[in-house]
Amino acid sequence: MGKSNFAVFVDLENAGGKESMLRSIIEKVKIRGDILLGKVYGYTDHYSNLKECLLSNTFSVVPSLRYGKNQKNNLDIQLVIDAIEVAYTNPLIDSFCIVSGDSDYTPLVGRLKAMGKTVLGISRSEAASSIFINACNEFVFLESVATKKQPKLKRGVKVVNADLDALISQVETIVEDQDEEQMYASELKDTLMRLRPDFSERSYGCATFGKLVAEISSRSEKLRSWTEDSSLMIGLSGSEDSSARLDKNNWVPAFTQALSAFKADGFDRVNPSILKSTIQSEYPDFDERQIGFKRFSDVMKELEKLGHLVIEMDEAHTMLLKIC
Repeated sequence: MGKSNFAVFVDLENAGGKESMLRSIIEKVKIRGDILLGKVYGYTDHYSNLKECLLSNTFSVVPSLRYGKNQKNNLDIQLVIDAIEVAYTNPLIDSFCIVSGDSDYTPLVGRLKAMGKTVLGISRSEAASSIFINACNEFVFLESVATKKQPKLKRGVKVVNADLDALISQVETIVEDQDEEQMYASELKDTLMRLRPDFSERSYGCATFGKLVAEISSRSEKLRSWTEDSSLMIGLSGSEDSSARLDKNNWVPAFTQALSAFKADGFDRVNPSILKSTIQSEYPDFDERQIGFKRFSDVMKELEKLGHLVIEMDEAHTMLLKIC
């Protein structure tokens, strides 16, 4: 996956205004390349907790000056104007990230793509228009960006360094985001430097980055490292814990735990496909038939009967799950 140069435009209302959410969005983009320009729309003093994150990533803000009923629309128009101006005046930027699911941005996406730009869309499930999703070159649901899990460790391995624990989790995220779920160690270091400008393998007690890669892969259950044509590689191991399996007796707690995690991250609603992929990341062989259902929608109906969620349909007749 080649490195891109991004302009990022964030609708704060769509992103939820949480610092953790904004950092997750920035991380997702930085895995793909450098952010040359960033801008957030709808900023007020209510979002003062974002100041450090915005300043450290050199984002500028467009404040929300509420007047009349069309305030939101005014900000949408400003975002479109800014994006088109950047596309025409900054030849270094080849990719755009739009954090919003509003179908009103579909013509903007079309114009950017016509100019040879790549468009990444990020939005909550409940605010994502299918028209906008299909228009983008790539689209990511905000729930899948924001929900983080602790890294799985190989049996018998104990992490005593909390910073290393966090690094392992971040490396797993980076590798999982690659098209082939593997990458050169040198590319991994470049990505980590984008995410953490102060990154150094010596901070983790390793004289070389290769030694740090070996340490990470020895501790993580998901990762392995190897040499290919004299180059150090890192990728997903492909080995999973066969004991981690859902059945008719234990599936409900697994689903409620996943729903609670989304709720804690600020999501009141979630797309069923995101919930299923979250379950499959923890239980790779999961299939609804192994817990007694023919379709995944039947699983959702049973969870609704148990009072854990409410099934809703949006205007495009797309199913959303309201978390109770």
